[in-house]
Amino acid sequence: MVLLNSEEVSCNDHQVDVVAAAGLQCSGDMLGDKQLVSQVILEGLEIEEPPADETEAAEKKAGISRLMAGYVQHLQHRSAYHLGYPLNFDYDFSPLAPFLNFSLNNAGDPFAKVNNSVHSRQFEVAVLNWFANFWDVQRDQFWGYITSGGTEGNLYGLLVGRELFPDGILYASNDSHYSVFKAAKMYRVKCIRIATTVSGEMNYADFKSKLQQNTNSPAIINANIGTTFKGAVDDIDQIISTLEKCGFQNRYYIHCDGALSGMMTPFMKQAPKVSFKRPIGSISVSGHKFLGCPMPCGVVITRLEHAEVLSTDIEYIASRDSTITGSRNGHAPIFLWYTLSKKGYKGLLKEVQICLGNARYLEVLLKQVGISASCNTLSNIVVFERPKDEKIVCRWQLACEGNLAHIVVMPNVTFEKLTVFVEELAEKRRDWYQDKGFNIPCLAVDIGNENCYCNLHAKKLRIPKM
Repeated sequence: MVLLNSEEVSCNDHQVDVVAAAGLQCSGDMLGDKQLVSQVILEGLEIEEPPADETEAAEKKAGISRLMAGYVQHLQHRSAYHLGYPLNFDYDFSPLAPFLNFSLNNAGDPFAKVNNSVHSRQFEVAVLNWFANFWDVQRDQFWGYITSGGTEGNLYGLLVGRELFPDGILYASNDSHYSVFKAAKMYRVKCIRIATTVSGEMNYADFKSKLQQNTNSPAIINANIGTTFKGAVDDIDQIISTLEKCGFQNRYYIHCDGALSGMMTPFMKQAPKVSFKRPIGSISVSGHKFLGCPMPCGVVITRLEHAEVLSTDIEYIASRDSTITGSRNGHAPIFLWYTLSKKGYKGLLKEVQICLGNARYLEVLLKQVGISASCNTLSNIVVFERPKDEKIVCRWQLACEGNLAHIVVMPNVTFEKLTVFVEELAEKRRDWYQDKGFNIPCLAVDIGNENCYCNLHAKKLRIPKM
């Protein structure tokens, strides 16, 4: 028996066909009248012992095959309507399928020798060297590893900061990823939240004010290289300048959370430079987001001297370990190496340009049909008026916060798919607001007057052209 929450269930009849193809039974009236069911129980996934009878065992095996095939169909369908979260589905890793026959564990320090030979450390180090060059740090001056994702990268970077400054205070903007505040709780570090501008970027005046109130304690800063919801990029140079003006010379540690945009901004000439040539402590990115990977993964890089604060010799693995998790996915390095080798800088640059261009197209298209929308200059994330009907949110798997929804324009999100979405949303929206007594919500406080198409602000705006 499996429970699927409402975000995992599409709001159309095809979902029922997929479930039937998987050989699963739905208890209750599942979407019979296209009403969203908050929780759907799927029967048929209880794990049972294989039958002793050969005929029954063969039937069970065939049933499992049908179920797997049906679930593949379900995933293919839902992937086609995936807009709200930063996942790149534009890849073909079928040539790497043979590696799935091996249990690859890159336990411990990727640069240290180990007794176990069934690993992919060679690929991991090659990927880390690529990122070291990407972020301007010499190979003999950095340490890093491939993580389970952006959260682990943040946990590692902020832990290094805490170890270097045990009495430090963590400063993070309100738009920071929730894992940053999770880290503060786990490490029992005092955390001060910094206000943000309408764009989601750190408010440096508020940052300065908070620093001046705590000059006796070192500062551990989480800098966002693309916030989770609006894609805002904090200015590293502005952060460093503010720290030094407030008297924090040599008493700060900056971790850069670049989960999605950390792979994109280096290809944008107008973006603030994220580089170890500046006095930052660590950078982390996700591997399954912009690059694309079938398993969640990421990369974290820090300065070699900083890594020593977490390094421990482990006799059991005949090696040392500085990582958060110890045992680590050995397949992810191979998949990341494969992607970077195939695409290279030119391929990644092209994908960044396509994503940014399609994001601008989506913003303009939404505004042309009278929907409030905004897209930061350095981002592929478009925020807009949250649909009134949760069926639309569910169907297109949109991420929502308060009055806003957003779409993350990834390499697999095409011009045509965005057009279909906006046409569908515009049609539904006309039905929602056909009652003239109902006002379109004002989003000026969320995305600025210039992007709000409510009754009050729309009169002052010019409809953009393509």
